[in-house]
Amino acid sequence: QVQLAESGGGLVQPGGSLTLSCSTSGFTMDYYAVGWFRQAPGKEREGVACMSKSDGSVFYMESVKGRFTISRDNGKRSVYLRMNGLKPEDTGVYYCMADPRTGTAQSMCSSDLPRYAGMTYWGKGTAVTVAS
Repeated sequence: QVQLAESGGGLVQPGGSLTLSCSTSGFTMDYYAVGWFRQAPGKEREGVACMSKSDGSVFYMESVKGRFTISRDNGKRSVYLRMNGLKPEDTGVYYCMADPRTGTAQSMCSSDLPRYAGMTYWGKGTAVTVAS
């Protein structure tokens, strides 16, 4: 049974830091691109950071460049998102994603990429609130 379980969310003040973790099971993570998406209140889900499965290249959405870092540990079957310099606009529910397709990191984060049940795996999300 495939499972992705996010943790590490919470309430943090502007300028603070959080590290999100995604623990996976039920599939071989080595063969999957991975990523983090977020959905802010009243907005559609968007790709925040993604890492390709082929060469480990990464993509970040413009607003988080230089502040967020995605990483993976295939041995631990985990994906991480280190978030520094958090801003109120970073508030939202953060979802972990795994996708077996070969593509650039940017394509893996694209909202235009069709997602199919049974192919793209999602966690249930962890909430991040940035407020003073």
